[in-house]
Amino acid sequence: MRKFDVSERLACRVLGQHRSTQRKAPKGRADDAALTADIVALATEYGRYGYRRIAAMLRAAGWAVNVKRVERIWRLEGLKVPSKQPKKGRLWLDDGSCVRLRPERPNHVWSYDFVEDRTHNGRKFRMLNVIDEFTRECLAIRIDRKLKSTDVIDVLADLFILRGVPGHVRSDNGPEFIAKAVREWIAAVGARTAFIEPGSPCKCRMKSPQKCRTKIPHFRELGSVGIRHGRLHFSVGDRVVLAAAVV
Repeated sequence: MRKFDVSERLACRVLGQHRSTQRKAPKGRADDAALTADIVALATEYGRYGYRRIAAMLRAAGWAVNVKRVERIWRLEGLKVPSKQPKKGRLWLDDGSCVRLRPERPNHVWSYDFVEDRTHNGRKFRMLNVIDEFTRECLAIRIDRKLKSTDVIDVLADLFILRGVPGHVRSDNGPEFIAKAVREWIAAVGARTAFIEPGSPCKCRMKSPQKCRTKIPHFRELGSVGIRHGRLHFSVGDRVVLAAAVV
């Protein structure tokens, strides 16, 4: 109105707005400050979640809030979910012989790797997991306190008898996999080894997002937002599912 030197009545008529919108000052709610603090805290703690999941967490914690209100505060605070990183292009193998393998059919490329954990008494155990990269089927899991290259050969021998010999067997550069006995045995049965580049665990399917998802933190008490005895599951209608003890 000041720029074009027109009256309020004319400006509102041109823009299609009611004159009360220019006179009525917006009034926030009394709990806006506390709600904003909790939204910012949750967004900082769970950076992968958008405002819809944050709203579900707030409702589970006792807030009577809808998605629209959370979205409004979310945008006012300039919050956003980090954009997904672009997938890396196809890379060359270490020897430069061919483009990095991608599975094209079942039994084309298998991957295997070790996963470690500890029992209730603190003793470490290892699991040798073998998967088919095309079907994502877990073909075998061998569990023991110690697993060596001979155990790798034993597991692969059973699988080759049951399912046939795959085209390639992919693994990292662990000592159990690059052992001379393992490489010679795999070559003798007609398969080929495909080792990933050192320092590039994401090229092995055993390091895929399925394993990374287990690192998503459980909900902890945060400020006035707390879910103490369960975990919020978005696939069951944003309800809190109580944790069950596994014996």
